[in-house]
Amino acid sequence: MVLVSAVRDYINRMLQDISGMKVLILDSQTVSIVSVAYSQSELLQKEVFLVELVDSISKSKESMSHLKAVFFLRPTSENIHHLRRQLASPRFGEYHLFFSNMLKDTQIHILADSDEQEVVQQVQEFYADFVASDPFHFSLNVPSNHLYMLPAVVDPSNLQNFCDRVVDGIAAIFLALKRRPIIRYQRTSDIAKRIAQETTKLMYQQESGLFDFRRTEFSPLLLVIDRRDDPVTPLLNQWTYQAMLHELIGIQDNKVDLRSIGKIPKDQQEVVLSSEQDAFFKANMYENFGDIGMNIKRLVDEFQQIAKSNQTIQTIEDMAKFVDNYPEYRKMHGNVSKHVTLVTEMSKIVEEHKLMLVSQTEQDLACNGGQVAAFEAVTNLLNNESISDIDCLRLVMLYALRYEKESPVQLMQLFNKLASRSPKYKPGLVQFLLKQAGVDKRTGDLYGNRDLLNIARNMARGLKGVENVYTQHQPLLFQTMESITKGRLRDVDYPYIGNHFQQGRLQEVVIFIVGGTTYEESRSVALQNASNSGIRFILGGSVVLNSKRFLKDLEEAQRIARSSPAVV
Repeated sequence: MVLVSAVRDYINRMLQDISGMKVLILDSQTVSIVSVAYSQSELLQKEVFLVELVDSISKSKESMSHLKAVFFLRPTSENIHHLRRQLASPRFGEYHLFFSNMLKDTQIHILADSDEQEVVQQVQEFYADFVASDPFHFSLNVPSNHLYMLPAVVDPSNLQNFCDRVVDGIAAIFLALKRRPIIRYQRTSDIAKRIAQETTKLMYQQESGLFDFRRTEFSPLLLVIDRRDDPVTPLLNQWTYQAMLHELIGIQDNKVDLRSIGKIPKDQQEVVLSSEQDAFFKANMYENFGDIGMNIKRLVDEFQQIAKSNQTIQTIEDMAKFVDNYPEYRKMHGNVSKHVTLVTEMSKIVEEHKLMLVSQTEQDLACNGGQVAAFEAVTNLLNNESISDIDCLRLVMLYALRYEKESPVQLMQLFNKLASRSPKYKPGLVQFLLKQAGVDKRTGDLYGNRDLLNIARNMARGLKGVENVYTQHQPLLFQTMESITKGRLRDVDYPYIGNHFQQGRLQEVVIFIVGGTTYEESRSVALQNASNSGIRFILGGSVVLNSKRFLKDLEEAQRIARSSPAVV
């Protein structure tokens, strides 16, 4: 519950001490932060009768002096500008200003000077500057996520904005946890090093007082790593519930948009998937697709039993009992139909795109050796008309990442086949991926073939057999967590910043992936935390990826790199 609880606690504190009717005013980022942690009905209970965006409220002139305005905004110059305009001619009776991160002194002076009519009751910093999609998983929803792939010289000012947003988000996590971490980063990544250095500077120099929690226990660890160290995980099809939903349909701020699907009832067009509010989802979010079908059937059976008992209303007491239970009954009805709709839709997509066939080859490329068999399997799929273009592209990428050094001639054959098959294929995209995330650029042992321990582990797994061919892949993050738990994370690969080193036993680790996380990785973290190793892991990233988003970022970075003289 750690991250979601922290955000909920901040929102409670914002709203509970301000009595009377309120309007909650958010920006495009804080609306995501609030919506994943707090439902609309919970806001109503706190007497919030209106939720507005700060840029739209700035355009309106209508007076609402009977309402108290609670602003929760990121401390950006744009938001300060909106507030200046608001305070020049106030529309609300009271203004309560909460910011999701540290305000600069100049911003505080601007607000003080603008409040000529003395309507501002309070200005506070509440460090909920991250989207807590799950208890141990957060995202920063950073726009222009592709920037992490580009050298600093290409677009220095936008890259600085990207880094600032990431550093702000990481700072907020530790302020919410009330801890100051020891910081390490992935040696081969310039952007991970830069973010680690800027975070250290903020926590140990610029704002050292704010981060000095005078705690005697051991410091947590912040490990900053680069998405390009494991480009395989975001390219794979997924077969566990939450990860699969994001891959096939898309999850944004714990919501799934089903409007494009066809005949869906109005109340089901956008559904919420929250492990906090939906017991079935919480119990099944990490389960295999095959088991989900069985569990949904059980859910439907339970519901039918309840529905049947509700049909036997014979006395006044029965009727009163039904009316008492009706909200629960309706909620259950909505939940059952939501999950049935989602699983039905995913089954259709799996069938239509022949994903079981595609995924078996993907898993082999990610987990097993055997270049000759892999080349044959990928070639066969490229020749199969019913496999989609995007699936063909992902297969060639997975093959290229695995065998870039072993079979350059066959790799060229696959590139040519891909180009002749799809007019949409952007030439050079696979080569660009190798340039970004090829074997020479990576730190971790992605395929378990560099380190003797991993080679032995893979052999043992091969002998034991695999429980499920579609979910045999484990993200590189799993190995990283294992290395941390056993105290084996090499200093040479993941150096410390400054002269702050790990002392004593680790209890808490925040791993931040620059370039984005996946739900497969957040599942790994949740399972690791459930194993009671004595260390609690939290995972964060600039965005939450699926293969579409990863490829979109790759294409955008390639487009900019091609048109920039700074990239050789």
